[in-house]
Amino acid sequence: MLADELAALGAREVTPVDGGTAFAGELALCYAANLESRVASRILWQVGHARYLTEHDIFDAARALTWPRFFDVRRTIRVNVSAIKSPVKSLDFVTLRVKDAVCDAFRAKNGTRPDVDTQLPDVRIHVFLTREEATFYLDTSGEALFKRGWRAGGGEAPLRENLAAGILKLAGWAAPATLYDPMCGSGTFLVEAAMIALDAAPGANRAFGFEKLANFEEKKWRTLRDKAIARRKPSRPLPIHGADKLGSVLKIARENVAAAGIENAIQLKQMDILDGSPPEAPGVVVMNPPYGERLANVDLAALYPKLGDVLKQRYAGWTAYILSADMLLPKLIGLKASRRTPLFNGALECRLFEYRMISGSLRRPRNSDEPTQR
Repeated sequence: MLADELAALGAREVTPVDGGTAFAGELALCYAANLESRVASRILWQVGHARYLTEHDIFDAARALTWPRFFDVRRTIRVNVSAIKSPVKSLDFVTLRVKDAVCDAFRAKNGTRPDVDTQLPDVRIHVFLTREEATFYLDTSGEALFKRGWRAGGGEAPLRENLAAGILKLAGWAAPATLYDPMCGSGTFLVEAAMIALDAAPGANRAFGFEKLANFEEKKWRTLRDKAIARRKPSRPLPIHGADKLGSVLKIARENVAAAGIENAIQLKQMDILDGSPPEAPGVVVMNPPYGERLANVDLAALYPKLGDVLKQRYAGWTAYILSADMLLPKLIGLKASRRTPLFNGALECRLFEYRMISGSLRRPRNSDEPTQR
């Protein structure tokens, strides 16, 4: 999905890889990718690459890069190092050495060095290590791209916005088809769906890391952003519905919808999915119910079978998508998944289960008063 987004923006050499997509293009493409991508986490600019044997080799490779050409010494920095199958003994030590290399490069040129800010740095430097190679990046996004700028409150376990948008794409949903989230929480699926339907650029109301780099072209960026803002369609009633059984949670969803400026686009109501019915027109039902890492006081063993019964009884003609980190979900819910897609919500591995609902009936099992699912 990310590769498709980038290709549509005019990216060259688009190559999906594990955990991301490599691509090439002009500086304006960097701005556009940050502004328009609904599923990317970060847009990283590769500024260096080298083979290494030891931590000292990584230091030398970092020191050889002309960091003062990329940003001003007055910018604060942070270094992040990640690795797969790297022989280095300590990523923290590598992080320190790369920071030293960057600072040494500035001292050699300016006689002074940039300060470190691990919380809100102006410039984020990323280093990725494999068994033999080190790759150096500048983060053009700054804050992660799932932070759109519309969230007024997160609730207990908010879903990341880019994951929600990706799930909507996996589901193939697009207006005017009906979308319903009966366990909407803070409303992430709903707001992302409305933004898609209104053609609202996800990054139009936030700042980016590329604005702090030396090659930033402000006029080009403002023109690009202004065009994106101008094309956004006015908010209007959409076939997007949400519900939650807790009024306190629904209040957060309403605040987020209001912060996004789409109060009239989404229909919200307080309702327990086990008690209520979906909108009349069938479409896509999507939900992120509680699972093992969330809301530990919920009896999942009792909830999931009831959820399966409700879907079977009341959602004929719908396609249901359920995100869960509980891999026992298919057994508990009592329905056969037509597709299982591995996804990550942050560091938490999840599955997106697809259920195509058709008309069915309940029958009582032998020697039992409890209904079971046919």
